[in-house]
Amino acid sequence: MNPTLSRWLLALAALIPFQCAAQALPDDSLDRIVAVINDDVILKSELDRALANIQAQYGSGGQLPDRETLAKQVLQRLIVMQLQVQRAGETGIRISDAEFQQSLSRLAEQNGITVEQLAQSLQQQGLSPDEFRRAFREELLAQRLRQRYTQSQVNVTDTEIENLLASGTLKSGEVRLAHIVVDLAQSATSEDVEAARARIEAAAREIAAGGDFAAAAIKYSNGPQALEGGDLGWRSYDEVPELFSEAIATLSKGEVSRPMRGPSGFHLLKLVDAREGQPTIAHEYQARHILIRTSELVTEEEAQTRIREIKASLDKGEDFAKLAREHSDDQATGNLGGDMDWFEKEAYGTVVGEEIVRLADNEISEPFKTDAGWHIMQRLGERDRDRSDEASRTRARDAVRARKSEEEYAAFLRQMRGEAYVENRLEGDLPGAPKKATPIRVDTVETSDADAAAVDGDDDKEEIGDNVPSPVDR
Repeated sequence: MNPTLSRWLLALAALIPFQCAAQALPDDSLDRIVAVINDDVILKSELDRALANIQAQYGSGGQLPDRETLAKQVLQRLIVMQLQVQRAGETGIRISDAEFQQSLSRLAEQNGITVEQLAQSLQQQGLSPDEFRRAFREELLAQRLRQRYTQSQVNVTDTEIENLLASGTLKSGEVRLAHIVVDLAQSATSEDVEAARARIEAAAREIAAGGDFAAAAIKYSNGPQALEGGDLGWRSYDEVPELFSEAIATLSKGEVSRPMRGPSGFHLLKLVDAREGQPTIAHEYQARHILIRTSELVTEEEAQTRIREIKASLDKGEDFAKLAREHSDDQATGNLGGDMDWFEKEAYGTVVGEEIVRLADNEISEPFKTDAGWHIMQRLGERDRDRSDEASRTRARDAVRARKSEEEYAAFLRQMRGEAYVENRLEGDLPGAPKKATPIRVDTVETSDADAAAVDGDDDKEEIGDNVPSPVDR
C-alpha cells in the first residue's frame, strides 16, 4: 500500500470500527456507554472496535502502549471529532454527495490509485466500507468547519507580509516533524504542572534510552497525532510555530529536542527529515485568441458558424489582431487584438491548457469549445520564468495565514470545548481535566446513503474545556 495512504488510513483508524472485532466482543459490552458528548454517546462496542482497528493497523510491532492507555487516547480522539461534527451540524455545514465523491476521488488520485483500488485497500486492511464512509465524511466536516472558521477570522495584511519578508527569517524548504505534547489546562495547579513535567521527562528518558519516538508518542502524547506516532507530516519552515523554530535549527535529522514548556503544555520534537526549497520556475505560454460567446441570443450553431468563418478568413491570410478587435466577445482581450499575455498552462482552464500545449509556436488552432463559447487561439511562444520573488511573497502570506489560523482555531476549540458537556466513563482520565459544564443541545450530522456508491468494491465527569493542544498539533 502507498505509505501516504497507509498513514492517512491510520489517521482515521480510531474512527473506523473494525468489522471482524465486533463479532468477538462479549454481549454485555455492546451497549455500555463509555462517553457522553452533549446529546450523543460513544458505546464501548464502538471503542473496542476502534481499538482493534488501531491494533490491526500497527500489527505486532510492539509500538502500542497498554490497552488502558491506548483506550484513553482513542476515546479522546472520538470525543474531539464528535464535538467538531456537532458544531458543524449546528452551523449548517453539510457535505453533499457530489463533494464526498470528489474528495474521495481526490484522495485516491493523490495516492496514485483509483477509487476501486482504494476499496480493495480497505478490504485488505479489514476495514468496514460503511464505517469508512462515515469516518471520511466526519473528517470532511471537521476540515470544512476549520476552513470556514479560519477564513472568517483570519486576515493577512500587507504589513504583516512585508514585516516577515524584511525580517530575513523566511526560509525555503520543508521539515517533517514528530511531536509529543503533554497538555496543561489554563487553570492547572502546581501539582498538575509537575505531573505533566514528569510525564514529558519520562517520554524523553525512554527515547534517550533507545526507545522508539512513535511508540513514546502513542504512550505519552495528548496530541491529535498521537496515534500516528506524533507524525505531523511535511510543512514549510515558516508554518512551524515560533516556539519550536530555535529547537529545529539546532537539530539534525533524526535528533530529538529537549523537553520544552509552552503555553499549552510540555513538548518534545523530533526532526524526522528536511528538504531544501527549489527555485520556483514557471513554464509559460504567450497566445492570442478570438472568442464567440454563446448566449440566449446566440445559439451553439450560430457561434460555431461564426468562429468557422473567422478561421476561414485567417486561413486566407487576414490579420489575427484585426479580426479579434472586430469580432471577439472577450472584453478583456478583444481590444488588445486578442492578446492573452503570458500565462501558465492551466490559467484559463483545462481545455485551453490542452490546446496551447498541442500547438506549435505561431500555429493557429482549429475552432474549439469551452464553457465560455467557441475559440480560435494562436500560440506565439513559450518560456521558463523564475518566479522565486513572487513565490517568496506567496510563501510569506501563506506562512502568516497558517500561523494565525493555528492560533485562532486553537482558541475556537477552547471555546467549543468549554461549552460542551462531556462525561467520560472510562476509569482514570487524562491529566488536567477540568470540571463539568452545563449541557447544551446540538444537531447531529447524518451520513447519506448515497455514499454507498462511493466506496464498496467510575463515572468521572470532565469538561474538555481548557485542555487545548499546542497549535503545532493542528
